[in-house]
Amino acid sequence: MRRRQQGVALVLVVWVGVLITVIASAFILERRTDALVIGNSVSMARAEAIADAGVQRAVFEIYRNDSAPEAWKRDGTRYSMDFDGVPVSVEIRDESAKIDINTASEPLLRGLLVSSGLPDDEASRVLDAILDWRDPDDLKRPNGAEEPDYRAAGLTYKPANASFQAIEELQLVLGMRPELYRRIAPSITVFSRSQGVNAQLASREVLLAIPGATAEMVDQYLARREAARAAGQPLPAFPMLSAVAGFTMVASIRSQAQLEDGTVFLREAVAILRPAPRKPVTFLAWRQPVAAPVDEAGVSSPPDSSSH
Repeated sequence: MRRRQQGVALVLVVWVGVLITVIASAFILERRTDALVIGNSVSMARAEAIADAGVQRAVFEIYRNDSAPEAWKRDGTRYSMDFDGVPVSVEIRDESAKIDINTASEPLLRGLLVSSGLPDDEASRVLDAILDWRDPDDLKRPNGAEEPDYRAAGLTYKPANASFQAIEELQLVLGMRPELYRRIAPSITVFSRSQGVNAQLASREVLLAIPGATAEMVDQYLARREAARAAGQPLPAFPMLSAVAGFTMVASIRSQAQLEDGTVFLREAVAILRPAPRKPVTFLAWRQPVAAPVDEAGVSSPPDSSSH
């Protein structure tokens, strides 16, 4: 009897030991997970702060009055800086280099859709839907969409019949697929208020949208433009444009910071510049898009989405 009791006690001790081991392991795992979460949060907060510092540096550079070679330009050139030992990549582009979805001519908007890969028939449908969204009436264009079409598609909203308030609003237009929006988002704006674009600052994607422009023509122009810039000469005009759009007081800024542990934070901001000492800049947009991967040469590909 006594030996049986000793056996039962031994089994209980073993089970208690196993239970304590399981509880201790779970506790250690939980603490380790908490430590990783805290570490990741600290890294992300640090990367965010450094990327935001890149935006502020860009604003400072925009206000420089000198024409020194090292002065940052508003043409999308990528500049590198170091902040607290962390590399930061910063780009500035004047909004006049983009296509304003509120004021751009119909041929220019169509050119953007076609150069982004849409076939002609789909481009016509999306273009008319965009125009129906931004015009003030309820009259449907031949290939467009008004309130009944949105209801038929199962959507709970209708066209604004007013100007787009932000480029993200374009995603609500009937027929605007997510992958199409991601392709054209870097090329559009709601701030330039111009029917055309400033070709001297525009990206290749924007230039390809200009009616009559070909890839060969655009590439030749970009080569001449960069050669003139490197030589300090006046930038050439694009052959397909009769006039050159001027600078605006609005610029978009992209700043990306990448920590040694691989944490990446990308900040996109749109700033309106005001020559006022008390408030020299007002941010019209402050986004955190998905950071693009950076290759070995330090070049990042377009982000997967424009904003969150």
